[in-house]
Amino acid sequence: MAGLRCSSRTWTTYLCLVALLCLFWSPAVAVKEHDFKKCDQSGFCKRNRAYADNAATQGTTWTSPYKVLSEQVSFKDGSLNAIVLKTINAEGATVELPLTVSFLKSGTARVTVDEKIRQQKNIELRHGSQVRKERYNEAEGWAIVGGLDVDTEATVASQGDAGIKITYGPEAAYEADITYSPFSVAFKRDGVTQIKLNDRGLMNMEHWRPKLEKDAKPEGEESTEETVAETPAAEDESTWWDETFGGNTDSKPRGPESVALDITFHGYEHVYGIPEHAGPLSLRETRGGEGNYEDPYRLYNADVFEYILDSPMTLYGAIPFMQAQRKDSTVGVFWLNAAETWVDITKAKEAKNPLALGIGSKTNTQTHWISENGLMDIFVFLGPTPRDVIKSYTELTGTTALPQEFAIGYHQCRWNYVSDDDVKEVDRKFDKFNIPYDVIWLDIEYTDDKKYFTWQSDMFKDPISMGQQLDAHGRKLVTIIDPHIKNVGGYRVDEELTSKGLAVKNKEGGNFDGWCWPGSSHWIDAFNPAAIKWWTSLFKYDSFKGTMKNTFIWNDMNEPSVFNGPEVTMPKDNIHHGGWEHRDVHNLNGMTFHNATYEALLSREKGELRRPFVLTRSFYSGSQRLGAMWTGDNQASWEHLGAAVPMILAQGISGFPFAGADVGGFFGNPELDLQSRWFQAGAFYPFFRGHAHIDARRREPYLLAEPHRSIITSALRLRYALLPAWYTAFFHANQDGSPIIRPMYWTHPSDEAGFDVDDQFFVGSTGLLVKPVVEKDKTTTDIYIPDDEHYFDYFTYEKLATHKGKHLTVNAPLETIPVLMRGGHIFPRRDIPRRSSQLMRFDDYTLVVVLGKDGKAQGELYVDDGDSFDYRSGQYVHKAFKLEGSTFTSSNVGGRDFASVKKGTWLKQFANVAVDKIIFVGAPSSWSSKKEVELESEGKKTSVSLDFHKAEGGRAAFAVLGRVGAKISADWSVNLS
Repeated sequence: MAGLRCSSRTWTTYLCLVALLCLFWSPAVAVKEHDFKKCDQSGFCKRNRAYADNAATQGTTWTSPYKVLSEQVSFKDGSLNAIVLKTINAEGATVELPLTVSFLKSGTARVTVDEKIRQQKNIELRHGSQVRKERYNEAEGWAIVGGLDVDTEATVASQGDAGIKITYGPEAAYEADITYSPFSVAFKRDGVTQIKLNDRGLMNMEHWRPKLEKDAKPEGEESTEETVAETPAAEDESTWWDETFGGNTDSKPRGPESVALDITFHGYEHVYGIPEHAGPLSLRETRGGEGNYEDPYRLYNADVFEYILDSPMTLYGAIPFMQAQRKDSTVGVFWLNAAETWVDITKAKEAKNPLALGIGSKTNTQTHWISENGLMDIFVFLGPTPRDVIKSYTELTGTTALPQEFAIGYHQCRWNYVSDDDVKEVDRKFDKFNIPYDVIWLDIEYTDDKKYFTWQSDMFKDPISMGQQLDAHGRKLVTIIDPHIKNVGGYRVDEELTSKGLAVKNKEGGNFDGWCWPGSSHWIDAFNPAAIKWWTSLFKYDSFKGTMKNTFIWNDMNEPSVFNGPEVTMPKDNIHHGGWEHRDVHNLNGMTFHNATYEALLSREKGELRRPFVLTRSFYSGSQRLGAMWTGDNQASWEHLGAAVPMILAQGISGFPFAGADVGGFFGNPELDLQSRWFQAGAFYPFFRGHAHIDARRREPYLLAEPHRSIITSALRLRYALLPAWYTAFFHANQDGSPIIRPMYWTHPSDEAGFDVDDQFFVGSTGLLVKPVVEKDKTTTDIYIPDDEHYFDYFTYEKLATHKGKHLTVNAPLETIPVLMRGGHIFPRRDIPRRSSQLMRFDDYTLVVVLGKDGKAQGELYVDDGDSFDYRSGQYVHKAFKLEGSTFTSSNVGGRDFASVKKGTWLKQFANVAVDKIIFVGAPSSWSSKKEVELESEGKKTSVSLDFHKAEGGRAAFAVLGRVGAKISADWSVNLS
């Protein structure tokens, strides 16, 4: 949904002007960059960049003013505790910063720095504020769900007046080398420094100090337990105590409190992650120069209207997790801070020795992390593989929720379907034209005057009959529910929100009032457990009347979007549950609302426990546990189509793989070729939804002229045929955090030439390599080949002439999706066309076996009921397929004793689902004389027909085993000799 709309009945003059601008929208109109801060307009970012510039100017004479008191260092049971002293003036005055370095059983290290005077609440607040005096220390409670057990086997390798070395991790292969003065920490693997904190001496924690008013006593005479020396006159105090931007003034009751640290990745040229930004997967430098950005990457969740591309500008979500990659090595850091954050990136050559500058030198990536407030809290991951890093990160923050099967089908949406009859007609038309889909969505116009949990009675007269028709066709309904609650008399939801004290408060302690779709609105404070409990009650079927068990939820505008607020969001000096300022928790806000809705859907009636589906626009580390996200308000342009894949890949490698982009583009009217190409690309997004602005033409696939209707229908049917493979990929994401679509660096971490490639990807572990066509009038595409394995065209079985490290040009006319099959893989399909995933639940399977150069292949299938949590009690089937020599086998993963599993209703129904056929691509010529092969299953041997097709032209030989008939849940084997 857009950040600005034009149809509310209660606009103020300001919003009416915005509405008029909407009427004149064109694709050339983009986000107004001046509505959002640059670093030099954000006081704490500007100050810390200046701090870095000062250090760089002084060069080797610069010394970081932070040191550890060696006499106070203690190490016990896997944790080091110490005090870091910050020297704050020439007279040697200091402030104390408690330091903890924890070594976790996973091999992850955690470095936390606090500020003693704030920790002890021994500061004075300005403006009579009642907010908390501590640095915000509750982000862990929202983002972290496990993995914090300390490694008690971590040991002190050496210790002296200069520092301490701790060995930890698997086989004690990791080392933390802590230098006391100036304070720094080098993290080593196998004796080699990988990551260093405060490498360039840019650490900066802005300590508390009182503001000297004109009639105040000289600083130093205040009665505080800790002496704070006078601030150097040269420092710019203009944004310490308040700050104005866009006509809004931010009061700062705690004064300046930013935290900053430089983190160097030694020997790493590529860094990835820190979504959400619309730019390349491999992050650019941010200090200017050709091809680089001038501003740091910003993490500050915001409603960015028609965002621009190739920019470090903030978008809707924030995941402060970065990975660095070099040949055969991956490391990462997680900056656990929920406040506004900026990240500068530069790269520098490091010579092996002074006489070899430029010869055999390596590149270091230098990053500078700057947050407005909160703790300095960093997790360090030493890999060494991408899989190791993401597994360790998701051990902390959780893995992606295993979705319902319908959620990975196709979703049909627009702002807005105008009535329940409209929804029913769209549903009928999809069936008439034999086009599959699973979910239809309702945007804000279904409500009564933008009051959530209501229906517009003139147009949605009978929502139950609408839901019943969808249910009869195996389909679902998603309705939008946003966090702003219309401030109007007689509206029960708002009256309860305010009377129960569950709304976000302004800085004076009253209910905050801002503007969004309904006009004057209040916002639920989802940090409050009581608010979550109340929110849950609103979704009960007898409360949210008109909803059914096939109704699910979309959370939009949860950055939060406030039309008349600073940078289209909430004032930073608003107050949340627990006395925290909004500045403390801003980037968490969207996740807390997402969490409240997730909790609400867990049980809408007594005894019901089904997996929720909740889409969110705003997110933070840990949001992956709750549902799906999409990339927000994109445009119907070829450029935005091209930008989607790198953005979705960035989400996947950052632990939130259930991601997609609005297919067709939200704003504007896509030309038919663009719409067709976008559906082809969208068929390979983990979250696959078509969406459109209220001013866009209707563009349901069945409305399109041929050949475009057929092209899009084919793409949709391909998605549905491959749903078993997609579901298996989601299962693995749920188990170990692995991306669902995977960039080249992730699948081939030894291939340096692939580290920049971000326009193609592998789907899970299927071996399917996809390169969407994203350019107008393009009928060929170049696919990068990362290895020397066999590759075949998915549709024709053509064996392609590939070379490791080279691009392969393939034909890609408009009706074709470039999809290759990598040798050595087996993936499952369901080939019977159905109109929804629910109607496919008990269809038989096709297995596609793509022989590798060594004649071998392997793959998996995971399947459960696709709806409940019964898989947690063993109600699932997980098979491993393997071709080795002349034997094909299907067995339970991990040697599971499936026969001993007590079968529930679904497993009993699934018992007769079988393998229909097996296709062997690249079959050896020795099979050409065979007409039958032997199948052994459940103690019986039967014959299965084999149809061999010899190689012809460029097409590889392939063989098809006919009606196999083996139960997919059973162990069985086929002898092909």
